[in-house]
Amino acid sequence: MKDNSYFIFGLNDRLYGISTAYVEEVFPLPEFVSIPEAPRKMIGVVNLRGEMIPVTDFNQSLGLQSSDYRLTDSVIVLRREKNKIGIIVNQVCEVLTIAPDEITTELAPHQTVTENGVIGGLTRHAGDILILSDPENWLSSIDSHTFNLVENYLTQEIPSSQLSEEILAKPAVFAPNATPEEREIFRERADSLKLPFESQDLTLVKSLTIIVLNHQLFGIDLGIVREFTEIQQVTPIPCCPPHIVGNMNLRGEIVTLVDIRPVLNLPLAAITPSSKALIVEVEEILAGVIVEDVRESMFLLNPLQIIAVTPDTNSINHEYLQGEAVYAEKIMSILDLGKVFLNGGLIVEQGM
Repeated sequence: MKDNSYFIFGLNDRLYGISTAYVEEVFPLPEFVSIPEAPRKMIGVVNLRGEMIPVTDFNQSLGLQSSDYRLTDSVIVLRREKNKIGIIVNQVCEVLTIAPDEITTELAPHQTVTENGVIGGLTRHAGDILILSDPENWLSSIDSHTFNLVENYLTQEIPSSQLSEEILAKPAVFAPNATPEEREIFRERADSLKLPFESQDLTLVKSLTIIVLNHQLFGIDLGIVREFTEIQQVTPIPCCPPHIVGNMNLRGEIVTLVDIRPVLNLPLAAITPSSKALIVEVEEILAGVIVEDVRESMFLLNPLQIIAVTPDTNSINHEYLQGEAVYAEKIMSILDLGKVFLNGGLIVEQGM
């Protein structure tokens, strides 16, 4: 991601942003293991591929009251130096590039959130977004006691060979109002996160952005995604094929919007108020891809979960697919967007 890019998430009907430089990964809310005597804002720990990660309630960091945890909540894992910590959020939204001059350090009068060293600035984008432009203060305060507490608890005269089993055997105390069915899902999620380091090559984990085209799910390599944005006024380009939608002014930068659906054997569709532009960079090509929705801005996929495309059951042009995987109980096609741009005949020299 570029400098000044922020990972946007929702919590209690507010939108927040944190520099993508701190974001390690995101996953659906799992069951946690509680640690006695932990601070109130520390919900517990989760076994993430053999590493015990402390998880905090971000509401507490903001000086707000916690709410009931839901299946739709997520955990964002942040890294500061050698430490990782998870924060619970209600909704993962998008990644935005926000210039420093768009951020003010003065909170608006209607903002009632207590700063607590957390809020670094404020900007406007489809409503108010609190930008955590410098999370060093609150991450440092967590480091000073939380990580020591976790380390001390994990090293209590428990044989290292039994450490995870002993700890994970303790019941979770979070989500007291969850139904038995919801608790089972939380537990299954925790189990799926426990893959040990030696069981996979983590350097091969694919970071994807999940988008929707014609009601179908597609995963795109996060490395080529610069940001997501609302579609502003589009200026048509004369004498261009239908898949070249037009030009859009993105903070002074002219970006050509394209519709990749014809390359994938999907019908063209009109832009709707909910449509978004996925701004991507492929080699020296900067363009905007029209999508129906951004389902998840950062999703880590184990390569072992990728299966080969079966043309008989998938009408999408499999030449541009790297495989398929299960996502949210549906089949997601993994799209080689770089190949789409370089080999799919999308580029028109006069328009790009």
